[in-house]
Amino acid sequence: MEHPVSCYMGIDIGTSGTKGVIIGPDCGIIAEYHVAHEIENPKPNYYEHDAENVWWKEFCEVSRELIRMAGIDSGAIACVGASTLGADCLPVDESCRPLRKAILYGIDSRSQQEIADLTGYYGEKRVKELFGRPVCSGDVAAKILWIKHNEPEIYKKTYKFLTGSSFITARLTGNYVVDQFLAQASFRPLYHMDGRVNEEECRRFCRPDQIARAQPVHAAAGTVTARAAAATGLKEGTPVITGTGDSAAEAVSTGVLNPGDMMLQFGSTLFLYYCSDHLIMDDRVRGNNYLIPGTFSVAGGTNTAGTLTGWYRDVLFQDAVTEEKRTGRNAYEIMLDGIEEIPPGSDGLITLPYFAGERTPINDPNARGVLFGLKLTHDRRHMYRSALESIGYSVGQHLNALRENGLPIKKVMAVGGGAKNIPWMQMISDICGVTIHIAEVTTGAAYGDALMAALGAGRFRDFDELGEVIRIGRVLVPDGVKHEIYKPYCRIYDALYQNTKELMHLL
Repeated sequence: MEHPVSCYMGIDIGTSGTKGVIIGPDCGIIAEYHVAHEIENPKPNYYEHDAENVWWKEFCEVSRELIRMAGIDSGAIACVGASTLGADCLPVDESCRPLRKAILYGIDSRSQQEIADLTGYYGEKRVKELFGRPVCSGDVAAKILWIKHNEPEIYKKTYKFLTGSSFITARLTGNYVVDQFLAQASFRPLYHMDGRVNEEECRRFCRPDQIARAQPVHAAAGTVTARAAAATGLKEGTPVITGTGDSAAEAVSTGVLNPGDMMLQFGSTLFLYYCSDHLIMDDRVRGNNYLIPGTFSVAGGTNTAGTLTGWYRDVLFQDAVTEEKRTGRNAYEIMLDGIEEIPPGSDGLITLPYFAGERTPINDPNARGVLFGLKLTHDRRHMYRSALESIGYSVGQHLNALRENGLPIKKVMAVGGGAKNIPWMQMISDICGVTIHIAEVTTGAAYGDALMAALGAGRFRDFDELGEVIRIGRVLVPDGVKHEIYKPYCRIYDALYQNTKELMHLL
C-alpha cells in the first residue's frame, strides 16, 4: 500500500528492547516493529549494552523492517528521530566505533568511588551548585572518570564520550550532537545551562572537544550518509533530528508539555518527569531545564519496576509462564488472577523494591530489597501485590517532594509496558490519590521520536501544536476509601528504609 510523502520515523532503544514506528502526515501509526535484547550485568552494580551489536544493529534492523511493513519508498520519510537510554557513557574512536561496551544510566553504579572523590574535591555546597544535587550514579561525568581511572588505555584512545542518542545520530549523519536538555540532565557539569561546553569544569573529566555539541532536540543534526543509508534502508540525504533520551521522548509522546504535567514511565525501571515553570533544587530528585523551550523539569526514577515483576514471574510464577506457552494467555495477566481479592496493603505486607539498589528519592545504590511483615497466612499473591504497591509508594514519595516544593500536580500520564496493567495503575492511583491518564497511543518513546521528527521537519509550528494530536485513551480515578487505607502503609514504607539502611549496607 502506498502512502504519501511526509511520513516520519521514530526509533527508541531501551533497556530491554528496540521499538520503532512510522507515522503519516496525520500522525497516525502506519508501521510498528519491536525487537528484544538483554541487559548485561557482568559484575554487581555493572550494567552494559553492546552499542555496535545491540544499538546500531537493531536500529538498522528496525528501520529496514518498518519501511518494508509500511509499504513505502524510503524517500517518503521526511525526517528521522531517535532516542536511547538517557545517561549512558560510550567512548568511541574517530570512526565512531565503540571502544568498550556502553556503561548504562543510573542503574550502573560502578562509579561510587568517583562520586565520593568528586564530593570531597568540590565540597557539598559546590557540588550542589554544579550538579544541582548530590553527585549520583546517573551522572555521565562520574562514569567518564571511572574509565579514566580503571581503563586508561581506552580513555587515551577516546575521540568522543557519547550517550546513546548521540551515537545513533553520529552513525546516521557523521555529526556529533546532543540534546541541550539531555546535556544538562546527564552531563553536569560539562555544559552550561544554555548548552555551551563548560570548558573550565570539563577539563577535569575530559577535553572539551571530546563531548558532543549541544542543540535543541528537534534541531537538524544532519542528513543520512550513503554508508548509513546502505545499512538502514533510509534514503541518503534524509534529515535527522538531534534526538534525546528515551524518557524525555516518552514524555513528549504522552503530552507532558506544560507546567503541571507529569509522566510516569513504567518500563524495566520506573522513570518520571514533571514539567515546571521554574527550576527547583531538592536533593531527593533532579532539577534541570526541559526540552520544551522556557520550561524546566523534575526527574526521578526507581531501579526496578518491570524488572521486579519479571523477577516474580521467573522465580515465583513459573507455572504462569508454562500456562502462557500452553494457552497463549499472557503470564503477567495470569499473575493478576485473584489479586484484587487481596486487600489494600496486602494484609500487612510491605515491600521495599530495592532489588538493584535505588535511585530517587533515597539515592542509595547499596539499598536492598525487603519484604516486611510476612505471616503464615500470606501467599505469593500477597507478595506480588505488595511488590506492585511498593512502586506506588515510591511514586507517592516523589509526589510529596513536588508538593513540598510548591509544585501543582495538574495531569499525571502513565505510559510504557506497565501502563497496560490496569489493576496496577489503579493501585498507583489509589495509593497516591491522583487521577491517572493513559494516552490513546501507548507506543511510547518511539512515537515521541516520530512526533519530534515531524516538528523538526516543519509539520508542526511548535510543541503546543504537536500536543494537539495526542489524545487521552483511559482515565483511572482514585478510590477515596482505599486511599485512606493506604495512608498508614505509606508512612511505614517511608520509615522502613530509614530504619534498615545501616543494616542493608552491612550486607
